[in-house]
Amino acid sequence: MGQTAKHSDEITDEMWEQVNEFNRKMVEEFLENKVELSAKTHIVYTSGLKIFFWWVKENLDNKPCIEIKKKEFIKYLNWLTNRGLSDSAIKFKKSVVSALCSYIMNYYEDEYPTFRSFVTSDMKVVQTGYVHEKVPLTIEEYNALCKKLEELEKWQVLAWLKFSYSTGCRRAESRQLLKEVVNYSPIVKTITVIDDDGKKHEAESVSYKTHKIRCKGRSVVGKVRQLQFGQDAMDAIKKWLDVRGEDDCPYVFVVKDKGGVHQVGESVFNDWCSGLLTQLVGRRVHPHLLRESRATNIVVEEGKSIETAQKLLGHESSETTVSHYIIRQDSDDADEAFI
Repeated sequence: MGQTAKHSDEITDEMWEQVNEFNRKMVEEFLENKVELSAKTHIVYTSGLKIFFWWVKENLDNKPCIEIKKKEFIKYLNWLTNRGLSDSAIKFKKSVVSALCSYIMNYYEDEYPTFRSFVTSDMKVVQTGYVHEKVPLTIEEYNALCKKLEELEKWQVLAWLKFSYSTGCRRAESRQLLKEVVNYSPIVKTITVIDDDGKKHEAESVSYKTHKIRCKGRSVVGKVRQLQFGQDAMDAIKKWLDVRGEDDCPYVFVVKDKGGVHQVGESVFNDWCSGLLTQLVGRRVHPHLLRESRATNIVVEEGKSIETAQKLLGHESSETTVSHYIIRQDSDDADEAFI
């Protein structure tokens, strides 16, 4: 067996240059033609294919992909299993290679008429059991976490935590937040709600909406939305910016180095979660857990409708909310979530 990297390692440009030229050409052409992929999906497709063809280089003498056999691809799946990847990660890497094979069969039928995909539906992914259990933060855990961050004076982490939880947004969305939001006026509405006894009464909803943010969507450019968040998140953002002081970077969440102040990268949020937040909570925390927790708590803990959570998260269908968390977009408002 040749060199293997941990599953979190990337295939560098230098490593990629060592891969069979034919395989590199097919990957590049395939990705150029997958115009429907969003920018983020394009990245994970690229990574999955590079990992596979580096494995081919190290284990199959760098042979061209049109010569790879089914039994050899099964060895690759077993290799992924032994590295400790989750079932879903292995299935995704299998599907990416399958899509490339379909591309070659469709577009190069004249050049390679005998080629048939070496990835077939009867290749079952071994149930590794490496699946992280999804346990949303309770409202009590979330509040306790916020209190600890305040005591530690981790103002930027606290601002990100409160904004991400309040909006239910993703990492890529939160990093787009601009400092200008602190100058936005609150949206104050009177909402009719039904209490536990079935009685109707009026309550005041106070929230804010961001500038336009590019969110996850089916198209290459995604879906543009204005994220809605509460007063507590606004207060935390203002506190962080006050502590941070004046600089030329327009973004709320930043990193500072010798070159100045720059927009934060998504990996920084991962580091905050796997390090500080996981330590403070006492169990695994990851950025998407905040989205799952917000959706779950709106419905389960606060007794609000699935539609309220759906509007907040920006799902086109309530079925998506239910399947992903526990949660129609008649409007873009989720005012009931901020009572």
